Amino acid sequence: MEKKFIKDLFRAHQEAPDIPEPSLVCNWLEALLGFLFPEFSNHRYASVREFEQHSREIELELHRILLRLEKQLPSDIESIEQNFISKLPAIRLALLKDAQATLQGDPAAVNLTEVVRTYPGFYAIAVYRLAHLFYNLEVPLIPRILTEYAHSKTGIDIHPGAIIGQGLCIDHGTGVVIGETCQIGERVKIYQGVTLGALSVKKEMAKTKRHPTIEDGVIIYAGATILGGETIIGKDAIVGGNVWITESVPAGARIYYNVYKTGQIKTDSEYSKV
Repeated sequence: MEKKFIKDLFRAHQEAPDIPEPSLVCNWLEALLGFLFPEFSNHRYASVREFEQHSREIELELHRILLRLEKQLPSDIESIEQNFISKLPAIRLALLKDAQATLQGDPAAVNLTEVVRTYPGFYAIAVYRLAHLFYNLEVPLIPRILTEYAHSKTGIDIHPGAIIGQGLCIDHGTGVVIGETCQIGERVKIYQGVTLGALSVKKEMAKTKRHPTIEDGVIIYAGATILGGETIIGKDAIVGGNVWITESVPAGARIYYNVYKTGQIKTDSEYSKV
């Protein structure tokens, strides 16, 4: 290789910010999930003292990760740690409601243990809720490392900046995309292949609401695409499979492709309220 190229790369390495290895962050995530849910743990603890020791190890590893980002953090490491740890009980309660919603909404689900341990939708939501906490604390890189890790494992892409209420059920899940400024209410059910995206990807719109709002009790079936920051899907609406929506839908509406008796689908989707 040319010396100039080597020197340029060396300079880039010298000037690059210190960041924790993604593998380090993801290993810590798996340990935290195993701490919060025994279904994710491969270890059975002999005593409360041993379990407390494990919790301290998780906190220490978090400190090590944040230490690598110290110059980029908005506040001191200790306050970020305390904020994060103090919210874990609420995160666990929210995730239990998500798991319960999946158990109630999927006839194939046997019990909560099966949902927590095997359902990719629950795993993606669990990682999102932890990443969203880091996002709100303005911790750089870690939120995206976590959600991209979950994306690689589940095929479900949830931006850590999205605001999602409790009782979310992502059934099957493969191909689901939830954008950064999306707002989702409580008791929402989403099937595979759903995109909650932006109408425009212009960089100058980065600070604006680009993704839709999904209100409480909405069901979105497979392959539906809902776009735009001003698009609101009203409470208890049902969005059918493969529809394309770029404008708001009233509460209680049912949106679907209108099909002729011959079985041919109309060229344009037709909004229908039943």
